[in-house]
Amino acid sequence: MRVLVTGAGGQLGREVVEVCAGAGDEVVGCVRDGLDVSDRDQVMQVVAAASPDVVVHAAAYTNVDGCETDPDRAYAVNALGTRHVAEAARLTGARVCYVSTDYVFDGTAGAPYREWDATNPLSVYGRSKLAGELVLLPGDTVVRTSWVCGRYGRNFVKTILAKAAQGEALRVVDDQHGCPTFAEDLAAMIRHLVVARLPGVFHVTNQGATTWYRFARDAVTAAGLDVDLVAPISTAEMRPPRPAPRPANSVLDNAALRLSGIAHLADHHEPLERLVKELVAAGTLA
Repeated sequence: MRVLVTGAGGQLGREVVEVCAGAGDEVVGCVRDGLDVSDRDQVMQVVAAASPDVVVHAAAYTNVDGCETDPDRAYAVNALGTRHVAEAARLTGARVCYVSTDYVFDGTAGAPYREWDATNPLSVYGRSKLAGELVLLPGDTVVRTSWVCGRYGRNFVKTILAKAAQGEALRVVDDQHGCPTFAEDLAAMIRHLVVARLPGVFHVTNQGATTWYRFARDAVTAAGLDVDLVAPISTAEMRPPRPAPRPANSVLDNAALRLSGIAHLADHHEPLERLVKELVAAGTLA
């Protein structure tokens, strides 16, 4: 299989490249400096030259608050950029696997969100990512995920551990609920869906709903640091308040995987333990 990966320099894109290459695929990894998805001509040229069987579209503008203050950039990358990728893929006969987000939901549901539930994004980020979903063909694949962490790039786990290692007091929100997802596990499931040529929307997260506060405590505990540094607060108590609204409930039910007979990803505590051990062993907490 010949796979083109956009956003190949990001925390998920790097894992997708490694998973696909490890499985024997021919992989073309496109980092941001080499492929600006908001540039239609460049996208057309790069995709045509690669002539892939599938495009895993992981490139995105994921700064949620940055999207709120610069909506044009958000839509240029997340919506128009996805349109360009989808158009180029159609012209070359490739399928697209698009990575989307829990932020397409408003977070007001009293239960986990299924793939078929109505979307209602509250933020520019969520609206721009939903706009990207809407430009895909029925035969393409949408993978919605949440709270992504991993070995590469910046993420919540690394930030929390770095601050705790310095003895910094941490005030973390305890009224936003979701499922952490680890990039290595997510990348493996993306390849599984691509190989199986499964179309439509799939929610893919590691299992086990939690809050940011409990997730932070688990990470600090796994690293052997002082868990008393972590204190709970409400979203309303955040100072300064965040520009973009966050869904209070973004727990995703992986219903499409379950109903398709595909095993869910492991409980999030398992990859969290692995990641923390790796970071501690590498001496990269501070």
